[in-house]
Amino acid sequence: MTARTTPTERQKRLGYELRRMRTSAGMSAEFAASLLAVDRGAISAMESGTRAISTERLRTLAANCQVDDERYIAGLTDMALPAGPRWWDRYRGQVPQGFMDIAELESRSIRMRVAYPLHMPGLLQTSDHALAVFRMVIPALPEHEVALRLALRIERQKVLDGENAPAFVAVVHEAALRMRFGSADVLRAQLNHLIQRSQQDNVTLLVLPFEAGGFPGAGQTVLYAEGPTAQLDTVQIDNSHGPDFLHAETQLAKYRGHFELMERLALPPGPSREFIRAIASEL
Repeated sequence: MTARTTPTERQKRLGYELRRMRTSAGMSAEFAASLLAVDRGAISAMESGTRAISTERLRTLAANCQVDDERYIAGLTDMALPAGPRWWDRYRGQVPQGFMDIAELESRSIRMRVAYPLHMPGLLQTSDHALAVFRMVIPALPEHEVALRLALRIERQKVLDGENAPAFVAVVHEAALRMRFGSADVLRAQLNHLIQRSQQDNVTLLVLPFEAGGFPGAGQTVLYAEGPTAQLDTVQIDNSHGPDFLHAETQLAKYRGHFELMERLALPPGPSREFIRAIASEL
């Protein structure tokens, strides 16, 4: 089987889970190789995400590691299936890989919880607001790259629409609501768009006002993406160098705690919409 030179974050995550399953069972890589009828190097490649594993071999490994959580195994099996054409593949080689990893993570999520202390949620941005954000990148992006990133962001937003759209809970700080990218008209339209989007059945928007005080992770933009089982949840953090993806049990527990506290501190949905309307009326 041909090795992958640049595995996606989803492929790397599957490899991580394979290794965790094997090592938790106290199974050596050599034994796993004999069990799956491959060489030792193939096990390393599977666990790094640079080589695929068949669903049959995956289930054989799970059975011999005494893993009987069917939801977890089914989630891994889904990750191991060959990926068909995906809409974000059109952008491959034209935008950073991390952007496509985020799109794939969003598309596979059962529920998303996001925290935005200084920016509008990407999935809830208007085109004009997103365009203003991309034009402030340093060093400045060529216009054709700005256009590509804008098109990708707008297409990502479709994940919130449709019959099987995931639940989406956004905690947005007052600072983000007042931060101006573009003109006052752009910000006003963006705030009104937030209000409109927040009335969708699957979208919950919670405002964290200044008066709520400090909170953990105040400087981080975070996505907590829930998978088919809690073991397959993923945390994605925005950084200037690109997205970071976290999935260790301690990290997942930490960010679940962050979100629980932020959601308690934030205004409920109705008052949050009124709060946004009040800010928009000041512009």
